Amino acid sequence: MISSKIQAGACRLWFTRVTSRQELGMSTFVPPQPVPPLNQTLQAYMRALEPLIPPEELAHTRRVMREFAKRGGLGAELQRGLEKRARNTENWITDWWVQWAYLESRLPLPVHSNPAISLPRRDYNGWRSQLVFASKLIVAVLEFKAKLDAGRLPLEYMRGRPLCMELYPLLFSSCRIPGPKHDYVAHYGTSRRSPTHITVVRNYQFFQLELYNSDGSRLTESQIHGQLLRIRSQSWKTDKEPMGILTSEHRHTWGQAYNRLQRDKLNRESVQAIERGLFSLCLDSPVMRISDEKYASRKAAQVLHGGGTFSNSGNRWFDKTLQFVIGEDGSWGLLYEQATAEGPPIATLLDYILHNCENPDPTRAPLVPLPMPKKLYFHIDREIKRDIENAKQNLDILINDLDVNVFNFTKFGKDLPKQHKLSPNSFIQVALQLAYYRVHGDVCATCDIASQRMFRKGRTDYIRSPSSQMLKFILAFVDPSVSREAKLQLLTEAIDAYSALTNQVLKGHGIDRHLLGLKLQAIEEGLSVPKIFMDTAYGLATHWKLRTGQVPANTDSVMCFGPLVPDGYAICYNPQSDHVHFSITAFNCCEETNAETLGVAVRETLCQLHELLEPTV
Repeated sequence: MISSKIQAGACRLWFTRVTSRQELGMSTFVPPQPVPPLNQTLQAYMRALEPLIPPEELAHTRRVMREFAKRGGLGAELQRGLEKRARNTENWITDWWVQWAYLESRLPLPVHSNPAISLPRRDYNGWRSQLVFASKLIVAVLEFKAKLDAGRLPLEYMRGRPLCMELYPLLFSSCRIPGPKHDYVAHYGTSRRSPTHITVVRNYQFFQLELYNSDGSRLTESQIHGQLLRIRSQSWKTDKEPMGILTSEHRHTWGQAYNRLQRDKLNRESVQAIERGLFSLCLDSPVMRISDEKYASRKAAQVLHGGGTFSNSGNRWFDKTLQFVIGEDGSWGLLYEQATAEGPPIATLLDYILHNCENPDPTRAPLVPLPMPKKLYFHIDREIKRDIENAKQNLDILINDLDVNVFNFTKFGKDLPKQHKLSPNSFIQVALQLAYYRVHGDVCATCDIASQRMFRKGRTDYIRSPSSQMLKFILAFVDPSVSREAKLQLLTEAIDAYSALTNQVLKGHGIDRHLLGLKLQAIEEGLSVPKIFMDTAYGLATHWKLRTGQVPANTDSVMCFGPLVPDGYAICYNPQSDHVHFSITAFNCCEETNAETLGVAVRETLCQLHELLEPTV
């Protein structure tokens, strides 16, 4: 309850700023997210099932769907409930989605939830340059926040439509808090005394670094650098316990440990300093280097989970919304918590940092002594020591189970499909399904994450694949008796079909959030879960063996996250004009999946599609 009030306050503050921008003549209106027509969603859902389940099961599901959709039936009643909810809320699905997908999930945040973005290695190797770059990064982030606070952040557009900007203020001074049954998100940026510090962690030791003077002016780059030097001098390797490891636990387990921590005043104050900070800065030791070929994968894994309890995992507070990771070897990136943040706003922030951290800070540092950064101490009793040891063991098991494969496909980029008047994202999605088929012999339920920020408080929805058109192309492509011309025609139809699905989702007419809303509406009204959601087909259709996401950026960055299901993959890609960055993850415990094998298949498939479009003979 308290958290929702804080969050609502933050959103109201931002929308006041949007209104002032309207007075300057800049259009910023974003409409409410529509509730799609019931029959349209159900028909689209049936089409999505066709390539996934046998005809006899499909016939059964069709009968269940007809019963659900009949005039005056349960589906119509739930639809009316959703439409009423849409009239009375800012967004009919977002709060439900965040609660259901994130805050009620009890899985650990590393690997299972928090995405990481790994950026190109900086041209340095050593702690001195690490701290110089860290100082520049901090200044760039503070400048971004100053633009945000002043309402000067440029409005963003997608396909000519303005996007909702309400997520941006919630990125700072935010933290997820564990609870016994569900978590909540605390936003401290709109409190009477807004935080003015960040948390810096090195060698598992946390420091509170104040970034503003008493008159409200920020520290200069050289002052921040001096403070980071002082932190380094106070954080040599010792037998300090890695307190941050606790945040990697199963949410129920961490919630119990959190309550034990809160009983001690010293612990409570230290935890609150981390939670209230603008963001966290993790100063990591170098990535373990085995070969140049594996370095990109290890670098991404380092940002994602810290590399293990003998590496940098103790330098994380996984509940924190924003964590910038900077290694001594030039590796760097960002880790974020999804209940508040989304990929595109994070990519915008990183673009700003990269553009501005190269500029020297013209502000001269005043000759005023600064107080020492405050070291955060913890009182560790026997119970907390036990919690830490258990968390270390569980996190290492999780990390060792995750296979991370990051590579750069250099034969072509998004310009190739564009030259053939094909959607680059749809082209890559067809390639991923074809690659999966070649490895596993069938197609699978796949979700491609699509933004809904063109609507007020919109978050995401899924674009589903494969389609029937995609399956027809795949079967034809692996059949040597089918002519090139026929394959090319089927490829075009598969890409066009996926582009049409994308357009539907971007209009707010996606399938999955609507189906989830109908299910949660039934629960809200105290009704039994409708049979359509108890059907075997629904379980299969939501067992996402491929979790995919395009996160386009102006940099050679790549996002990395874990699979949604034990026998699945997560694939993220960043298409550039002449190359595409990929990350693929899978769990080692599943004998059927292998990230490297699928990566090879993706490369080969893209090359073969290139040959199909532009034959060399």
